[in-house]
Amino acid sequence: MANRANIANLISNTDSFKQAQHSMYPQGTEYLSSYIESRGGIFPSTMFVGLQAFLREYLTTPITVDDIDDAEFLSREQGVPFNRSGWIDLLNEHDGFLPVEIEAVAEGTVVPTSNVLVQIINTDPKYFWITNFFETALLRGVWYPTTVGTISWMCRRIIEEALRRTSDHPEMARKYLHDFGFRGVSSLESASLGGMAHLVNFDQTDTAAGPLAAKKYYNAVTPGFSVVNMEHSAVSAWTRSQEGAMFRAILDAYRGRTPIVGLLTDTYDHEYCVRKILGGELKELIQNFPGLVGARADSGDPEKVPAETTEWLMESFGYEVNSKGFKVLPPCIRVVQGDGLTFETFRGLYIELERRGLSADNVFCGMGGGLLQRLNRDTLNFGQKTNAVCVNGQWIDVCKTPTGNSMKHSKPGRLALKYSDGNYQTVPRDSIPAEENLLKPVFRDGKLLRMWNFAELIERSERAVPESYYKDAIAPMRIFSPLSEYQR
Repeated sequence: MANRANIANLISNTDSFKQAQHSMYPQGTEYLSSYIESRGGIFPSTMFVGLQAFLREYLTTPITVDDIDDAEFLSREQGVPFNRSGWIDLLNEHDGFLPVEIEAVAEGTVVPTSNVLVQIINTDPKYFWITNFFETALLRGVWYPTTVGTISWMCRRIIEEALRRTSDHPEMARKYLHDFGFRGVSSLESASLGGMAHLVNFDQTDTAAGPLAAKKYYNAVTPGFSVVNMEHSAVSAWTRSQEGAMFRAILDAYRGRTPIVGLLTDTYDHEYCVRKILGGELKELIQNFPGLVGARADSGDPEKVPAETTEWLMESFGYEVNSKGFKVLPPCIRVVQGDGLTFETFRGLYIELERRGLSADNVFCGMGGGLLQRLNRDTLNFGQKTNAVCVNGQWIDVCKTPTGNSMKHSKPGRLALKYSDGNYQTVPRDSIPAEENLLKPVFRDGKLLRMWNFAELIERSERAVPESYYKDAIAPMRIFSPLSEYQR
């Protein structure tokens, strides 16, 4: 008996109870249709991303008899009946490829919640049960990167608002949020998919798996950049008395070799380091460095420390006042906040800068677990539900309507996504011409029908959308006039 424990085996990459579902549908069932949507959550819209990665990784490779044997072995161990004959027939009749068609909205599109994003149907009536069999893997492959991508997209709206209000350089928006989440996620695959999703909105990352996934699944070209940074172990290895000497050595070593060097300023006393070391003994060296020096704190209040650090640096390095009346550090130095950031504290940081009359230009950020891990399927309430079945040639619209939770009510009937007058709307499939349906076939019977490249995802994500898609995210930033009360 085979027992290779292949975790990626698609037949086992599902809830164990799915193995018995094939026998529970009405006699004569021929086709089964399901769809995926965000039913609502902390944001009113979603940036759709990740489906193509799932399709290329899992559905373009056929199952094998070894996969069937392994899955059967596990099912028997768990005491769940296994549909061996169904899988063997699928292997022989379809060369091991799943007989399904998947249609979806174009990736990178930002769509209001409670709209269909993906729709699935079997293409061979003998295998009606396959539509929902791989729901577990498919839904996971969609909800996680889309949720990360949406959080990142909302952060993009925050920095764009901050730059619009306080900066002369809105074109720099893609630079302001770095992905520091690699060590904070639950798996390498999470890092790959979440890191990739973030790069649709920003091009800064230390999660190396993200650019690799963007290149592998979406043919991305230079999707992400990093900078020379340091960690506490290197600083402390020099001992406290040599903190300044360590920074000097780093700046000398990377002079002319990199455009940005980040100095970690809080291994000991952050304020002393900023004021006395960076702004004192290393001031001239930093001013003459052929690039940008970042002063990075890794502790403290993430909303207050960046503003305080900016003000301390301005005491030594001076500042300019931009056209909007906000103070900006000289181009040789900036502040980096890479600790304790979530969507909320990221926004709060830029609110605090504006309150003090400081331009958003002064502070670049990095987010770790708050970007890639502080979320779950219910953050945007993702679900995959059956919406239609064909039994003995008769199509029946179906849905669930639990009395205990109206949010979990699903949509009946085969669906289409319509766009008109600036709005998306989920409508019955037959109510609009096929060419108006934004759900386009992307996969059928083991073959990709469309291939999005990463540049297309970025372009779609940056299209203008109604402010209602993100209004709540930026609303707290509008409590001040364009020239903050702190300045007045």
